[in-house]
Amino acid sequence: ADLVPGAHVVHIDHGVARFAGTTRIGDDEDEKEYLILEYAENDKLYVPTDHLDRVSAYVGPQDRPPNLTRLGSAEWSRVKERVKGDTLELARELLQLQAARQAATGHEFGPDTTWQQELEDSFPYEETPDQSRAIDEVKADMEQLKPMDRLICGDVGFGKTEVAIRTAFKAVMGGKQVAVLVPTTVLAQQHYNTFRERMAEFPVSVELLSRFRSKKQADAVIAALAAGSVDVVIGTHKLVQPNVRFKDLGLVIIDEEQRFGVLHKEKLKMLRQTVDVLTLTATPIPRTLHMALTGARDMSTIETPPQDRLPIETTVIEFDETALRNAIQRELNRGGQVFRSEE
Repeated sequence: ADLVPGAHVVHIDHGVARFAGTTRIGDDEDEKEYLILEYAENDKLYVPTDHLDRVSAYVGPQDRPPNLTRLGSAEWSRVKERVKGDTLELARELLQLQAARQAATGHEFGPDTTWQQELEDSFPYEETPDQSRAIDEVKADMEQLKPMDRLICGDVGFGKTEVAIRTAFKAVMGGKQVAVLVPTTVLAQQHYNTFRERMAEFPVSVELLSRFRSKKQADAVIAALAAGSVDVVIGTHKLVQPNVRFKDLGLVIIDEEQRFGVLHKEKLKMLRQTVDVLTLTATPIPRTLHMALTGARDMSTIETPPQDRLPIETTVIEFDETALRNAIQRELNRGGQVFRSEE
């Protein structure tokens, strides 16, 4: 039901194709519905709907359509074997990295400073019980020699950002630099504004690295990171570019990690196997959730809604620009937030 003509799909046995719609084949008694899949060189494959489990939507960059597979060739088999080998190699690297982190000696941050208490007292809201527990668990991790690798899981608006702010401030008070990796330019700007506002009363340098910055500004931020004059940098995937160097990175905060590639996230960890890592997410990906549930990484959940939080109303309708615009405007008028969920 989610497929539309023209969309790219993948058949597990035959490779990447273009979905061209459906057709019915057979006489009245044995008539069946088939998917029409178009392959390279104008070849077509008819897949009966009772074999739908063999077909899935293509997932990949939207700005670069995939090449269609040639039917009857060994091309798709070679692709699958190559990907299987690459996946095993990546899994081996991740396992080695995780084992090294478990055995490594990290930086042992000290207890909270007076400034830490002042920052937390300036929080304009009352912390929820889950939020307070998550903050305490993160601080306890940071004050141990073992590198922190904690997942904070909570719904949108439940206070994950405040946990990140307090964690980052504690790292800076311990003399370390902090990198905050976010998936979109808009979210990077939002976090940059929030972090600067919360830390404005303290001698903490917060910078932004995204496409909102000119090349001259970005080069200045990169140079300042290497020199150690920037305490907290908030950025998109630009943070994992080869030319970005930190003088003394102590904490990496990853927001909504399911929006990043595995290599992006693990490259930041590899910068320093002893670096503390805090991951924030509303929808953990299966790999991350599995690692948390099996004990490979620690997890804190924030399930308590903030005071006066209204219950979520879910409405399923056909796409309607007017209804969408009205809903967004109504939320903005009441001072609320709007976010787009990509399922």
